[in-house]
Amino acid sequence: MPDSAPGASAPKETVPVGVDPTRASIARVYDAFLNGKDNYEIDRQVMYGVLKVAPEARDLATENRNFLIRACRFIAAETGIDQYLDCGSGLPTAENTHQVVQRFNPEATVVYVDNDPVVLAHGRALLEEDERSHLISADIFKPHEVIEHELVQKTIDFTRPVALLQCGTLHHYNGPRAAPAEIMREYISLLPSGSYVVISHFLDPEDEHSEVARKMEDVFVHSPMGSGTFRTSTELAELFDGLELVPPGLTRCADWWPDGPHLKPLSQAQYCTAGAVGRKP
Repeated sequence: MPDSAPGASAPKETVPVGVDPTRASIARVYDAFLNGKDNYEIDRQVMYGVLKVAPEARDLATENRNFLIRACRFIAAETGIDQYLDCGSGLPTAENTHQVVQRFNPEATVVYVDNDPVVLAHGRALLEEDERSHLISADIFKPHEVIEHELVQKTIDFTRPVALLQCGTLHHYNGPRAAPAEIMREYISLLPSGSYVVISHFLDPEDEHSEVARKMEDVFVHSPMGSGTFRTSTELAELFDGLELVPPGLTRCADWWPDGPHLKPLSQAQYCTAGAVGRKP
């Protein structure tokens, strides 16, 4: 929903039932960073605040999305896994998880999990004609609520390996700093042997780029969105407790099996987001 031209009367925005356009949404803020149209002024205010302290901050969103796509390609092409649980799926965009994995295996099943009313409305419309892709409403920070959901139990066979995705989600948990590691330990305990876990997260690189990481965190946390924690590599490693990391391990998203060589220097924001893929033995 782009801003109106100067001098023009603002178009009347139609707000879906259950949506508060005066409160920023994580999914809509990401949508704004990705140049989407499903966001409101309050969401763009968060984006503008972050861009003010880090003009390259859009790279946080694009790197997260690109990492997700590459990780899904790897799992679909190399592991034989055909069931995916995508937590915090966000608003539909190009190259959604089901589109990536079903190119390799048209029989692959994908269950998206979110609780944003806009995401649920758009996602269900997108998936209406895809009988192997589903969307449920659940709290992604409550593993048992997700895993025990009726539709998850109906569509995913937990006697076989599953791919669990938590991309760009855990840094939005509002609670004790160590809690995301506990959340992931619980998820991992519920997955069968041979399952894969994909996580991307805001990173404090603990180097010359830490200052911009902390500035972006301060804007995110004190914005109407209210969340966006940047953790260190040591803290992020705890999210993969009990997993065997796929090479190259935990690294910047931009460096996790890129599609080609880097022909230009990484931006400051690209130094501030990391990810990994792990396998449960």
